[in-house]
Amino acid sequence: MLYIIGLGLGDEKDITLRGLEAVKKCEKVYIEAYTSLLSFGLSSNGLSTLEELYGKMITLADREMVEERADVIISEARDFDVAFLVVGDPFGATTHTDLVVRAKQSGINVKVVHNASVMNAIGLCGLQLYRYGETVSVPFFTETWRPDSFYEKIQRNRTLGLHTLCLLDIRVKEPSLASLCRGRKQYEPPRYMTISTAIEQLLEVEQARGAFAYGEDTTCVGFARLGSEDQIVVAGSMKQLQAIDFGPPLHCLVIVGKTHPVEDEMLGFLTTKETSDHALQ
Repeated sequence: MLYIIGLGLGDEKDITLRGLEAVKKCEKVYIEAYTSLLSFGLSSNGLSTLEELYGKMITLADREMVEERADVIISEARDFDVAFLVVGDPFGATTHTDLVVRAKQSGINVKVVHNASVMNAIGLCGLQLYRYGETVSVPFFTETWRPDSFYEKIQRNRTLGLHTLCLLDIRVKEPSLASLCRGRKQYEPPRYMTISTAIEQLLEVEQARGAFAYGEDTTCVGFARLGSEDQIVVAGSMKQLQAIDFGPPLHCLVIVGKTHPVEDEMLGFLTTKETSDHALQ
């Protein structure tokens, strides 16, 4: 049996009772380590905290392992119960859907234990979840690669009056281009996009496109460490949010569409008076 278990957003205590029971009966436990991270990150201390709670050794599963060597996990699940732990909800990333498909194609039983994810926790800011359009991802720009396919999606959402959740890039154990050219993988240091960087890139694309999908005066909501004890949620214009230090990762951003009066009231509690006067904690 392969168990795919959501861990929630905060710390080790956010796993559900059903998820904890499943982990405790599994012989092998993996934790996915590249689409998100818990509030304590994936440091040795953080992992030992999880291992102490579960009473199990945990194996880090990076992107390379999950996408290229998933057969190892599936093969083990033929012989004994295996847990694959995912921060947030198991289906917050397409990679995990692919793992389920491959397991089922191999005749492996799969059981999923759900949990909170960024997709519903953003409701904290008061914007109604059914008033969101398509979610977009904002990748890190490089000197030679500045993708902007998210622009049309944001523009379409804004035309319809819908809010847009922007998921910000996470780069963990990514091989450098130079090392790939040499044929020997060397990995870049982990990078987590900040709200400030995301807004800088969004405004760069708007300036290049010039279709007025949004601008520095567009109302947004910035989230940092959503679900943790020290989470920060701030509403303001792009220009205002760009000046705020939201602290450690993970960050995400919502571009606000047309609002209902109740949504306006909630945003009012989160709106910056000064860039230093912020936070819903």
